[in-house]
This record gives sequence, structure tokens and C-alpha cells, in this order.
Amino acid sequence: ILLFSLCVITSAFGLLMVYSATRYTLKDGAHFSREFIIMLLAIFLGIIAALFLSYFDYQVYTKFWPVIAVFCVIIMLVLFKWGTGPSSRPDARTWLSIGPINFQPSELVKIGFIITFGVHLDKVKEKINNIFSILQLGAHAAVPIVLVAATGDMGSALVFMVIAIVMMFVAGVHWGYFLGGIALVGAATPLIWTYVLKQLQKDRFLALIYPDLYPDIIYQQQRGLNAIGAGGITGQGLFKGAYTQAGAVPESQNDMIFSIICEELGLFGAVCVILLFVLMLWRMMVIANNAKDLYGALLVTGIMSHIAIQVVLNIAVVTNTIPNTGVILPFISYGGTSLVFLMAEMGLALSVSKGIRLDTIE
Repeated sequence: ILLFSLCVITSAFGLLMVYSATRYTLKDGAHFSREFIIMLLAIFLGIIAALFLSYFDYQVYTKFWPVIAVFCVIIMLVLFKWGTGPSSRPDARTWLSIGPINFQPSELVKIGFIITFGVHLDKVKEKINNIFSILQLGAHAAVPIVLVAATGDMGSALVFMVIAIVMMFVAGVHWGYFLGGIALVGAATPLIWTYVLKQLQKDRFLALIYPDLYPDIIYQQQRGLNAIGAGGITGQGLFKGAYTQAGAVPESQNDMIFSIICEELGLFGAVCVILLFVLMLWRMMVIANNAKDLYGALLVTGIMSHIAIQVVLNIAVVTNTIPNTGVILPFISYGGTSLVFLMAEMGLALSVSKGIRLDTIE
């Protein structure tokens, strides 16, 4: 109940901030923006999805993991034919349109990956540090990472990578393999820079070091940082942020919503938001630690790491600490389908939590 309540509270707060971030777009006589209405509907559908999935025994997904895995690969491959990208990234293939609905398949694939990778880890738990098991796990994780990166979404590819690493760590993979992986990535960095990253992605790195040379690239982050500074300790007041209400921060309802929180609610509001996430992650950690089996613990660990890395990446981008990744702030940033899928993940976590309560009663 606590985890579910925290998710609903955080989503409701996100709805309020999306309303504030889009008030300047309202036409005469309009009370709510399109983004506000879509997010409100997403919260409603997400709550239904979470409650629905929570009533199923999470072990049922172990029977269908091959189907889930194949579906995830197919939906990502579909993007290379029919996918589209944002106006700023015409080369990307990250979005899929189905009638009036636009969504990022990678958000759905995150759920599928957590389920299938958890099953895989559970199946090899007795020989998890065997080199062949590690290679198989690495290949499993590489499939979504490579496919998502190939569509132009390096931010989500990084999220998949962190989810896989944390789940493997919890499953008992020896730390030596992680050190080897770090060394391998370090050695491959020049090749990644030269042959993997597109020019825009390289420019985003360079813009942090030489902002004067890349004013168009760093513009969004600098505007967000200015909004944060304008908020001070207590903020300028809800619906009163100068940058927010003038629409001066690009994509303020999406990637940059944390800057809106800081401008209008100040450091106090920012700390409260971070505490909400800390409580959410703490509760999931408790559920994972007390799960009745390894698979249940891995499911919750995957969900926990998904939320944690997105929070870290989003806030780091807004505070101009890392290049822009396009990763949203979970439950708070505008995004209808992404919010529904996040709530669906919470349904899986609640299913694991329900198993703990039943064991306690017995």
C-alpha cells in the first residue's frame, strides 16, 4: 500500500507541475492543456494497470518469457521501418504511431527486459559465475541495448545497461566480471566515440566543455539552470515562475520539469521530490530483500534500478552535469504511455509484495 500510495502521490504532483509548465500555452477560454488531459488519463489507466497486474502471481510470467522476448525484439525492429523521431532528431527512430497514440516502444521493452532477464538470471543461478553463463547473460542484455541505441536513443540504452548490471550484481555475479566490463568499455571508448556516437551526441558532450562554441546545443540546459537559480530556497511560487510561465525553458513539461519544480517551489520543493523517490526506492528495496524467491527479488530490483537511474540522469541533465540524454523524470514528466508503463511495473512490484504478505500470514 505504501509503495502504491507513493506512486500515486508522485504522479499527482507531476500532473500539477505539467499543468504549471503548460499554462502559458492555453488559448482564451481553455482551462487545461492537452498535455494535462493526457497525463490525467494516463494516471487513471496506470492505476488500473497496476492494480490489475498486482492480482497475478508474478511467477506466471516465467511461463511466457520466450513470447515476451520475441515480442520485444519485433516491436523494436518495427521502429526501423515505421519509427519516427522528434523534430530535433529527424535521423532518430524512437517513436511509433498507432492511430492517435504515439509512444516509445523502448518504455514497454524495459518491462519485458526486466521480466526475461530476471528469468534468465534465475535459471542460471547455480552456475551464474560460469564464463558461458556470463557470455549468455551479456548477449541477452546486449540485444535491447544495441537495438535501442541503433534507433538513436542512447539515453534509454544507458538505462537498459544499468538495469542489467544491477540485476546481475544482485543475482550474485562476481565483482571481477564488472571490473572486466569497465575495462573493456574504457578500452573501447575511442571506437564508440568514432563509430557509434552520431555527431549530435558528440556535440552534446563538447557543449558541456565549450558552451560558447555550441550555443544551440546547450541552450535548453542553460535555460533550465537559469530557472533553477531563479527559484532560490523557497521558489517564486506555484504558477509564478518567470521562466516557466514565459515558456522560456524548452520542453519544460518533459525533460526539464525538474527545473520548473526548482524555480516555482525552490530548493524546498526539489528536496521534497527527491525524498519521494528515496522513499519509493527504499520501499522497493525492502520488498526485494524480503521476496520469497530470487526471481521476485530480481523483478523488483530491475524496477528499482530503472526508476533510480532515470531520476539520476534526468536531474544530472537539468543541472548541466552530463550531456542531454532525453531521459524523463519518472512519474513527474509529461508522457502518457511512459507513465502507464511505469505504473504497470509497479503492479509487478506489488505482486511480489503480496507474496510476502501471504507468506507472513501462513
